[in-house]
Amino acid sequence: MLVMNQRRIRDEKIAQLKAGRTVYAESGELIRLMKRSINRDNLHVHYDYTNIGCWITPMPDKKSS
Repeated sequence: MLVMNQRRIRDEKIAQLKAGRTVYAESGELIRLMKRSINRDNLHVHYDYTNIGCWITPMPDKKSS
């Protein structure tokens, strides 16, 4: 069985978020790692929790006029 490194998966999903794509995380550990990276990088996202995982959607930055 192939075991993937959670940090590597996190890095790939964070890159997708930065590119404006929605990502899905199903393990609690991956969600925790992603939240830490999102907070560290000051990304604006919306979390949509389901029974089996979490959808993370990038939100547009608000511009002040």
